[in-house]
Amino acid sequence: MQGFPFPVWLLAYAIGVNLYAYWLMFSDKSRARQNQWRVSEGRLLFWSLIGGALGAKLAQRRFRHKTRKQPFAGLLMSCFGLNLMGYPAVLAVWWQM
Repeated sequence: MQGFPFPVWLLAYAIGVNLYAYWLMFSDKSRARQNQWRVSEGRLLFWSLIGGALGAKLAQRRFRHKTRKQPFAGLLMSCFGLNLMGYPAVLAVWWQM
């Protein structure tokens, strides 16, 4: 789109979804330590898949949470790879408009 060299909405979306995914992983780790109801793996992976994989991956490393749990760790890496392809694809479509 003319007048906008970079889609600010995409940056805001990426920041928001990654912060939320990071918070979900932190919350799940906290709940695990306190023996409370946990955040489902499906929910964690959903937010990773729709763009929050970097935040989830950073939280996984930072809190040492679900690092050895399979197939979760592999699925999270797959989401990360899809995000690495997805964000540039959205930018390419944006610049073609």
